Amino acid sequence: MLIDDEELALPYSEFPWFKAATIQQILNVLRPTSDHLYWPDLDVDLSVESIRHPERFPLKAESTFQHCHTPDPPPSMY
Repeated sequence: MLIDDEELALPYSEFPWFKAATIQQILNVLRPTSDHLYWPDLDVDLSVESIRHPERFPLKAESTFQHCHTPDPPPSMY
């Protein structure tokens, strides 16, 4: 990604939100301030500093996934 005159990389290992994104979703990026990028189609906000130095911004996310109990399968008919 080219920001002003600086080329920055966004590897999937550091920025996994882009891995399943389409090119159109990735190219639709807004720059509300000089240090803030926003991808509205992906609902991703990043500071330019986090792209320059991802090691300073470790990935942290909380999953809302909850395991559900599935009933025992019905008895076999054979």
